[in-house]
Amino acid sequence: MVPEQIRKSPLASTLVGAILLLAAAGAGAQSAGEVEFSRGVGFAQTPGQAPRTLGKGLPLREGDRLTTSDGASAIIKLEDGTRMTVRPNSELVLQQYQFKENAPDNGMLMQLVRGGFRAVTGLISKNAPNAARVQTNTATIGIRGTDFDARVCVRDCGAESALVAAAARPNAVLASAKVISSQGEINATDGSGQRRRLVDGGSIYPGDLVETSNGTRAVLAFRDDTRITLGATTRFRVDNFVYDEQNAGEGRFLASVLKGSVRALTGLIAKANNRNVGFSTSTATIGIRGTGLDINCTGACAGEAGGSDSGLTLFTWLGSIAVTQSGQTALQVLQAGQGLFISPSGVLQINSQPPMDGPRPDGVTVPPKLFSSDTVSDAEEGLFVFVRDGHIEIATAGAVLHLGKGEAGFAGNNGDTKRPVNIPKFIDFDKLPLPNSRNPLLVSVLSESGIKPNNMCK
Repeated sequence: MVPEQIRKSPLASTLVGAILLLAAAGAGAQSAGEVEFSRGVGFAQTPGQAPRTLGKGLPLREGDRLTTSDGASAIIKLEDGTRMTVRPNSELVLQQYQFKENAPDNGMLMQLVRGGFRAVTGLISKNAPNAARVQTNTATIGIRGTDFDARVCVRDCGAESALVAAAARPNAVLASAKVISSQGEINATDGSGQRRRLVDGGSIYPGDLVETSNGTRAVLAFRDDTRITLGATTRFRVDNFVYDEQNAGEGRFLASVLKGSVRALTGLIAKANNRNVGFSTSTATIGIRGTGLDINCTGACAGEAGGSDSGLTLFTWLGSIAVTQSGQTALQVLQAGQGLFISPSGVLQINSQPPMDGPRPDGVTVPPKLFSSDTVSDAEEGLFVFVRDGHIEIATAGAVLHLGKGEAGFAGNNGDTKRPVNIPKFIDFDKLPLPNSRNPLLVSVLSESGIKPNNMCK
């Protein structure tokens, strides 16, 4: 109850009204999550309100600005399951946050003003590839369902790397291929049965089963410059891919077409040693001679019922292939302009190009810097990102860089994007606990003492 004499004072009335407005603004802000762990001095501040000290259980709201001082850090958990370790001397704004389970319009937009964080993202980014982003002054980070680190470096990062005596590790691209263009929904299932959504720039690894749906098409570019077009309702598996650009002849590329249509242009492995490249179906095995070919697998070839026009169709439009039908040992060589149709009722020769779904891959342009690397000093100023798992897009006004599992990337203040030759040591040897660490305080204390816990992963 406000006393009568205060209510009658114009100044007091204004102050009371302002307090009520600020309280209403705070009450109406979207709940975003809470602080799980904090160490040192840090604050969360909702616009128009007083700062709140970071501490375990502190509620976080949309619009909150999180700041940490020198030596301080905090682990936050957002309502979609995203966890983030906010680094010392950092400033992070939860600009927009909206999450309801199974809602179609969930979204997250953050601004990293300075410093950095380590993140394991949750349902928002996993369910919708374009729904989660982090903005910096240098670039925008597009999150695709990811476990990653981000750091805005000024002069601090190079100084940290200089303290690490160990040599830097190569920043090798682990992916066999990346999606360079797509239409519709594409998914990949790895060897352990984990399924993930693929978008442009997404990585494909050995053992992955890539599937397209109705009306979907995709073009894949492999590290040896093999290019594959997948048509609609196709199931394509990368059985084995090994490639070292210094020794392409020792590489290996084996794939299976389980269903649907595939258009393939083989690359450097086939040119160096075509015996190590092949495609298989349930109906036949295709050996490569440095080739452009089309494969269409329907009906019995795909393990499904089908009419007389279903089966395995093969057509060579560049080079030659050697076809071995299942259960036979004889090879049939097809030169450019020749094909076969293999069905349960027999084998027919084809002398004209059959209709195929999607463009010939030799007519598709591969984006620059898809797998290339550049010399980047740890002391350079800009945004560094390292992906432990998943897919990250770094976009500036003039360039886009896609990163997969185990890759580091950089966006400079001039708008350039690069994949460093080596993983920056300040990231690779980061002592800050990961956001899913079971005992972050213990990890912090041991790291500061120079002891690395056995279960600490990078």
